[in-house]
Amino acid sequence: MKQHVFFAFRGDPMCFVHVLLNSLDLNKKRMGGKIIFEGEAVKLVPEMINPDHFLNKLYAKVKEQNLIIGACKACSSKLEVSDIIQGEGIPLIGAMMGHPAISDYIDQEYQILTF
Repeated sequence: MKQHVFFAFRGDPMCFVHVLLNSLDLNKKRMGGKIIFEGEAVKLVPEMINPDHFLNKLYAKVKEQNLIIGACKACSSKLEVSDIIQGEGIPLIGAMMGHPAISDYIDQEYQILTF
């Protein structure tokens, strides 16, 4: 069965809720549902770890199910959230000049989904 990976670029929580929900759904159906935080989406991690944030419970479920591959090293550094992301146990990745290379996941036969 085809495996899917989300490259989440947008930092809008109302958009990202769909990444979390679909990640959990795809995983449940054995279709992958892995997540890579890219662009301004890296800034959502410090927000979602707050227990009062409306995405906190979904984020916790996604983490619990090991669905997060990593976060963009370059964007996390530029947006000054690297320490928080690493503190969450999320790897900083970036084989392509500090950014995750979509081609790496195409080579692994993932279907790429961008948000």
